[in-house]
Amino acid sequence: MRDHVIAVDVGTGSARAGIVDVQGTLLCRREHPIETRFEGDTRAEHASEQIWRAVCVAVGEALSASGVAATKIAAIAFDATCSLVLRDRKGEPLALTREDGKTFDTILWLDHRAAAEADECTATDHAAIRHTGEVMSPEMEIPKLLWLKRHRPDLWNKLGYAFDLADFLTWRASGSNARSLCTITAKWNFQQHQTEGWPRDFLAKLGLDDLEDRASLPRIGHPVGDAVGRLTRQAAADLGLDVSVVVASGMVDAYAGALGVLGGYGHAPQSLSRQIALIGGTSSCLIAFAPEPRFRRSLWGPYYEAVFPGQWLVEAGQSATGALLNHLLSLHSAGGTPTTALHQKVIARVSQLRAEAGPGLADHINILPDFHGNRSPFADPNLTGVITGLTLDTSFDGLCRLYWRACVAIALGLRQILETMAASGMQTEQLHLTGGHVKNPLLTELYGDVTGCDLAIPETDDAVLVGTAINAAAAARLHPSLAEAGRAMAPKARMRKVDPDAHRRYERDYRRFLAMQRHRAELDGM
Repeated sequence: MRDHVIAVDVGTGSARAGIVDVQGTLLCRREHPIETRFEGDTRAEHASEQIWRAVCVAVGEALSASGVAATKIAAIAFDATCSLVLRDRKGEPLALTREDGKTFDTILWLDHRAAAEADECTATDHAAIRHTGEVMSPEMEIPKLLWLKRHRPDLWNKLGYAFDLADFLTWRASGSNARSLCTITAKWNFQQHQTEGWPRDFLAKLGLDDLEDRASLPRIGHPVGDAVGRLTRQAAADLGLDVSVVVASGMVDAYAGALGVLGGYGHAPQSLSRQIALIGGTSSCLIAFAPEPRFRRSLWGPYYEAVFPGQWLVEAGQSATGALLNHLLSLHSAGGTPTTALHQKVIARVSQLRAEAGPGLADHINILPDFHGNRSPFADPNLTGVITGLTLDTSFDGLCRLYWRACVAIALGLRQILETMAASGMQTEQLHLTGGHVKNPLLTELYGDVTGCDLAIPETDDAVLVGTAINAAAAARLHPSLAEAGRAMAPKARMRKVDPDAHRRYERDYRRFLAMQRHRAELDGM
């Protein structure tokens, strides 16, 4: 009996695969690295064939370690970052760069080369821009494709397919050109709630009236929980599976995390609308659902049926959170390569320093964490970070104090975003945390105490993979619907209650945070 699924999560630096049973238990998880080619601070590229190989290695190792037979696998589902994969008319990689024998054909989600094109999209004042928080981000796919047409006409003329990364993976696995409603609604300006779907007048204003044909875009999207096909013989051989395995529609990685922690509320829309998912990794996303559209500047969406049927999804975010902590470790003379071990060493020492110094540890250091722009609430990719209170201290303890205050700053930014969401009617009973930040006890403490929200932390090693597994199980009809799959498979959570005294202590930090933003704006305006 086929009663297990495989979930694959492709992040910025690695591909992760998990074997999950029909109850949602993550039996085994394996990971394989992915190379990123950086050029300056605005360009970043992947090689999609290397990503596929990393996926295959992770799946093979997870399957072997789990002891689950390949014949027990009913379905496979993929989630991924919203990176843009470019292929020619034969489906071969379209090289943005060739280096060291590798073909880099994928523009990463965090790549900001299309900042000018994003501004041009915003300037159209088209109704589609209302669904991007009134400002188009260079992290979206339309400005990147406009950049490609403008700056690399040689590639544009050869373009046969353009995929969101999750859709590339379902295509590579099944051979189907089907696109996920999740990806194209959230990152391609597709409008499921409109008769036409693709906003052709918007694309025409930008000179992209040929995009649908050039990128082989279908006219409809497949919802989460739908199958797009089954594994091809080649993909089955690559993955160590068989051609009976169903391939589910792909998902945005953060939305898979939201499904993982909020899937248990999918059958109860009134309860669902009072929850917010916080997916913390390289960047952080906050995701909420509502039965009616909610618009506000800097909030991406509302996106109709991007995850749950009949629900509008709203997304806010911080462009650099885990990336900021990594950057500080790399930048400081007492730091180094930002490995998991180094993070753990710093976190352990921060805990000791806090025990010695009390709650005011390093509170002379204040940080604005916008080192890669600000997604919410300012929707400005050009904003930069600020640090005040630095001295000549180059010691390891000095690094630890800086790291601690960066964690505080990330949580202060989260509080500001939650207040922005509340102003548009999205009140939260509790935050549901998933992603790599679950493993950082400083952040899990601060997310609750700084924001004043109770924190639900899932009792699983990886709720993003569980969310992707829920999608796979629904696609294979191991459960009758996405809502029922979520109800059966979403992990239980432990609650962390807010410390009221700590929350009051962070009020001064928040006032300083807002004052620094005003001062930055004043300096930028001079």
